[in-house]
Amino acid sequence: MCYSAIIKAQHAAYRHMTGAELDLDQCGEILDWTPQSGERRIVPRAVERWFDNPGSEQERRIHDSIAARRAAQATAWQRELFVQRRRLADAERKVAGGTARSAADSRRLAARKIEALLKKLGTLNDTGAHSGDARFLPMHYAPIVIDEGGRRVIRLARYHCRLPGKSVSVDGLFPGLYNARRGDLQKYWRVAFGTSHALLLADSFFENVSRGGRNAVLHFQPRPADTMLVACLYAVWTSPGGGSLLSFAAITDDPPPEVAATGHDRMIINLQPQNVDAWLTPQRRTDAELQAILGERRTAYYEHEVLAA
Repeated sequence: MCYSAIIKAQHAAYRHMTGAELDLDQCGEILDWTPQSGERRIVPRAVERWFDNPGSEQERRIHDSIAARRAAQATAWQRELFVQRRRLADAERKVAGGTARSAADSRRLAARKIEALLKKLGTLNDTGAHSGDARFLPMHYAPIVIDEGGRRVIRLARYHCRLPGKSVSVDGLFPGLYNARRGDLQKYWRVAFGTSHALLLADSFFENVSRGGRNAVLHFQPRPADTMLVACLYAVWTSPGGGSLLSFAAITDDPPPEVAATGHDRMIINLQPQNVDAWLTPQRRTDAELQAILGERRTAYYEHEVLAA
């Protein structure tokens, strides 16, 4: 499976490599939320940076929405920081006076929360670009390319696919729906396979592998280095109340030998550039043709490093 990936960070690269245009209306809807709204949509910081220097009034509104959310989040964390610092001071007084056995635990917990909050605030206020800015995880939003009536567009979609007609509870019952096994495309994924295909541009990806009973996170990068054209499915789920969710899953299949040797049994599919047009217009293709496209992958060696164990 593909637990996580690093998207192509530059908006211009999407346009250059696919000819797709950004759907500003849809991006504005996804990015317009606040910590108080009750619906948290996590989008890679690299995507938010697409609007750092707005070139139109619409882009300016998106930029201002992102800035307002970040300011609101900073205020909320500053308030919590004040609470935890007061808690820490109270606990230290009690420890010094020997008046409460639980004070030591309270002091330790407050110190941990203060450290975490300071780290969050530091990251939030950091204006520099970092390698982790382009990484996304399941349930996060990432840019995908789709074909809509002959026009290619870039939209932000949730990385965990909820098919039409499914209950909201499917998200929790089946936490692995951010990937679609190739062998299941004509079964569980039938409603999307051959109907709604997407493309994700990624520079590298991550996998969880069990080693000696412990989890290890492996970071895979293609060699020679090149942008991966990842085959995906997408779906538009509509609620009875009229709301909608755009979500997607990356298709996975048997891995090449160097990935299998690390202990992982699946991998995302890196399409050949000449097959992108056909993949994004599946309605005119047979299942056999689409499966052949998935079988004809780009040749690369996937080098890895262990990030955590």
